[in-house]
Amino acid sequence: MELEGLHQAPFCCTMMGALRGALTYYGVAATDALLYGASGHAFVLNIHKELCPSGPYVWDSDKIEPLIAHLGVRREFLGFYHPGSSAEERAALEERLREHLNQGRPCMLLNMENQLILGYDSDGFVAAQPCPIGDFPPGRLTYGTWSELGEEIHICFYALHRCEPADLRTSIVDSLRYAVSLWRDPKSHTSEDYGMGPDAYRNWSSAVAAGHGGHHGNWWNAMVWSECRARAAEYFTEIASELPSPEDAAALSQGYA
Repeated sequence: MELEGLHQAPFCCTMMGALRGALTYYGVAATDALLYGASGHAFVLNIHKELCPSGPYVWDSDKIEPLIAHLGVRREFLGFYHPGSSAEERAALEERLREHLNQGRPCMLLNMENQLILGYDSDGFVAAQPCPIGDFPPGRLTYGTWSELGEEIHICFYALHRCEPADLRTSIVDSLRYAVSLWRDPKSHTSEDYGMGPDAYRNWSSAVAAGHGGHHGNWWNAMVWSECRARAAEYFTEIASELPSPEDAAALSQGYA
């Protein structure tokens, strides 16, 4: 079975691509700018001290869960699994995923990339492949073995529930509070080897000076974070009429563009 009409948007920021797919599936009216901006993701900037490509994934995304729910979709964490997870643990998780899908509820996983789980058959789950490079990320997950993941199993699963969205003013205020927190208290949003907000710029500059600028990680960080910055610019344009000073919104939009 597959959930009809469920597709993951081909964004570099695969969390947003998966959520875009879920919002569209549930019939929630939200532009891409609102998705990135109101969720707070437009303002995230997290860079490893050696420009590892993990920067877009290794930060405290739990803090944006309430902001995501403001849009009308709530993520339910179903667990973290690794090579030591037992067959019984995997089987129980697989049964929960099938139950959610049977109820018409999208699910998603995070193992290197965020992927919507589109459905399942007799052998395993069918997953979206955002921006695939060859067979990565894999488009299937075989029951029990999860063999498509190879040795790289550090995987989280989520169910995506439809919920009542917040009013627009609440979404805007909470997203801007989050943006300010990223700048004023960056260390509370990421771990020791990474830098958030102003610390991210320092990590990037130091890493480039140390010779890491030509690596894959620099390119991928640039792809994801430039996408977020572009959406931030669009967000401020979109919400200008809701702010006390539309002129300030225009200046912010130009600053992010």
